[in-house]
Amino acid sequence: MARFVAVLGYERVGSSSSLLIIVRGPSGAGKSSVAKAVRASHGRGMAVLGQDVMRRALLWEKKDLPGGLAPGFITHSAGFLLNAGWPVIVEGILSAASYGPALRELLAAHCGRNLVYFLQVELAETFARHATRPEADQFSITDMESWFEPDDRLNVPGEIVIPQTSSLHDTAGRICRDAQLTFGAEDHRQVRGV
Repeated sequence: MARFVAVLGYERVGSSSSLLIIVRGPSGAGKSSVAKAVRASHGRGMAVLGQDVMRRALLWEKKDLPGGLAPGFITHSAGFLLNAGWPVIVEGILSAASYGPALRELLAAHCGRNLVYFLQVELAETFARHATRPEADQFSITDMESWFEPDDRLNVPGEIVIPQTSSLHDTAGRICRDAQLTFGAEDHRQVRGV
């Protein structure tokens, strides 16, 4: 919590009614699609903080390096939005080694509900899923293999492991039920383009 106190000026973030959802897993596991489906069910007024967007696009950090800005940037952004009353989804590979301390700090500081998910997908399946993505040419299977950690859980209370047999629809539905959000208003087979 020291970083929140020193940088943001408060020890606690959010309120008793705020919602933080963290969706982690290997590249190609479906994290971004799941986050988009959950947000589509919620409607406007829910933030999705994607590691790829925040680290690669906004910060233009090529990869996670010791002392990089991305972990703090993502968690501080989440804290800001939670304080503003927005439900927040943080999604990405978010490796436990690089992002674990900042994510655990955010979870400990958050006054509301925390839902943490790890999408456990085998390497071969991540390759197959990656081939169907619009951004498939942005990185290689060799890149994905170098990032792959099969069981990279945060090991925080209540963390839920979602197996690769769970479809996009089932995974998003599970998270919506856990978050007490209405699920099913959108056609989630079309979510990739949301």
